[in-house]
Amino acid sequence: MDFEHKSVMPEEVLKILNPKADGIYLDCTLGGGGHSRLIGELLNKDGMIIGIDRDDEALTAAREKLSGLVCKVELVRENFVNLERVLDDLKIDEIDGAVFDFGVSSRQIDTPERGFSYIKDSPLDMRMDRREKLTAFDVVNKYDEENLVKIFGEYGEERFSKRIAAAIVKARKVSPIETTGALVEIIEKNVPHTKNGGHPAKRVFQAIRIEVNGELKILESSVKAAVKRLKPGGRIAIITFHSLEDRIVKNVFKVLAQGCICPKSFPVCVCGHKAEIKLLGKPLTATDAELEINSRAKSAKLRGAEKICKSKGEIS
Repeated sequence: MDFEHKSVMPEEVLKILNPKADGIYLDCTLGGGGHSRLIGELLNKDGMIIGIDRDDEALTAAREKLSGLVCKVELVRENFVNLERVLDDLKIDEIDGAVFDFGVSSRQIDTPERGFSYIKDSPLDMRMDRREKLTAFDVVNKYDEENLVKIFGEYGEERFSKRIAAAIVKARKVSPIETTGALVEIIEKNVPHTKNGGHPAKRVFQAIRIEVNGELKILESSVKAAVKRLKPGGRIAIITFHSLEDRIVKNVFKVLAQGCICPKSFPVCVCGHKAEIKLLGKPLTATDAELEINSRAKSAKLRGAEKICKSKGEIS
């Protein structure tokens, strides 16, 4: 199967980044290389695309997708939380733009052996980087009931987290829960079906995937690191797919866009704190036209910002 992933809101991402022909652009979630390809087509031989992904299959597909570009291309198998190390290794101090697309690729979802899908029966895995040890099997079969409740509630916003966690613990006492199908069966027996609520396993699978890959734990620091490495005037575009991700990005942007942080009772500013970014309009969602060809863009939200001054700790 080919690695497929329709890039979400491609035109809107390009509008936010406004690529310069000789600019350096960091794709922190390379995937199949869709966004990078669009950016790269606007660059000349002095421009550069740096792509980061922890999925080896994604890198292989992206390498082919980005072939033929006149700009320089560097692809690195790495977790985006280490983006500064990647830039340091390439001896790059500043970049002109960065993009994050936090969606799970169609390839990952549709490949049964990856264990991301609640539609197809497969071994419980869900690792984006298969070099990592923790799998969905470990979470489902080894985490205690209290921890499962917490994960399902916080990462999946699942109302029936206690009921599902109890059922999982009861079932695994008889025999290990080894497949996505077995887990879905347990969930379906413990979550009331609703017409417009989507698949009953959706929220639990999201929660387990987030836990396995540590997605939310690294999001805030990674966004701040990307902003830190932007040149003044450089831009960042971030696509999120659920409220937890978007809330973190929104809050990070809010803090970075804030000027004086002195108490309101102070007559004059003494903190010297300056805003590092300015927000580029309101968050965007996919158009009806895009949703007709890419239903997975339905929950996507795009936020953009521009660097306006050095980050705290940077040398002027």
